[in-house]
Amino acid sequence: MKFHGMRAAALLSTFFVCRAATFDFAILGDRTGGAVPGVYEQVIRAIAVHHPSFVINVGDTIQGFDDVTTSDEWAAVKPLWKTFGDIPFYLVPGNHDIWSPASLKLWRLVTGHHPQYSFDFRGAHITILDNSRTSDLDEDQLAFLQSDLASHAAQHPKFVFFHRPFWIINAKVQNPDFALHRVAKQHGVDFVICGHGHFFDRSSLDGIEYVMVGSSGGSLDHGAGRPTGTQLTGSYFGYGWVHVDGAKATLEFREVPAQRGAQSGLGK
Repeated sequence: MKFHGMRAAALLSTFFVCRAATFDFAILGDRTGGAVPGVYEQVIRAIAVHHPSFVINVGDTIQGFDDVTTSDEWAAVKPLWKTFGDIPFYLVPGNHDIWSPASLKLWRLVTGHHPQYSFDFRGAHITILDNSRTSDLDEDQLAFLQSDLASHAAQHPKFVFFHRPFWIINAKVQNPDFALHRVAKQHGVDFVICGHGHFFDRSSLDGIEYVMVGSSGGSLDHGAGRPTGTQLTGSYFGYGWVHVDGAKATLEFREVPAQRGAQSGLGK
């Protein structure tokens, strides 16, 4: 069957747009907060085998909290990312990564980004925010999010990343009355994704998926932000995997079994 002229161009354009809008990306969890030797490297290898379009983490890449040793810590971890090869890797600032003016300056140097930034990928939009030094998102971060989402209204799906999941109680009790949710709902955000707690968890509120990605190397006994009485069924090492198909996206958690003897009493 042959098509000619403008009709052919339109059909070809639609075909390639649809193809381009289908892709996968991986979400790397916390490395530190009591890093378990060898696990982070193992998770990176597990991700690289599947060659996602890009990888993004949820913060806490170094142990931090010491301006004297910070540079050496980044120098030690950066070679591990070579396993990704040509896969782009984006970082989110965690509380172990930025805690002082000096650590902020070094984070910007290592990552090549401000602690809040955004990018588009094949129609999807990803916003990275910074609550490394606050429990929630301050007014500046919310203003950045509002402006960023408003200027990328045509992009779908939309993902918002930051480190500390201060929203977890509201999401669990289905309370929509908080500033982040109002902005996310207004602008059609699909996923809000964080780390920090060292276990996998998800909730849906007004059609927005609130996700906490588990540990990719940080101790499973060290997690933070766990609601009282929460059953920690997501306490295992692994990573998040997102499949984007047009304006829709799905997210799953993939376990990476720890090296034998890496941590006592692991279980699942």
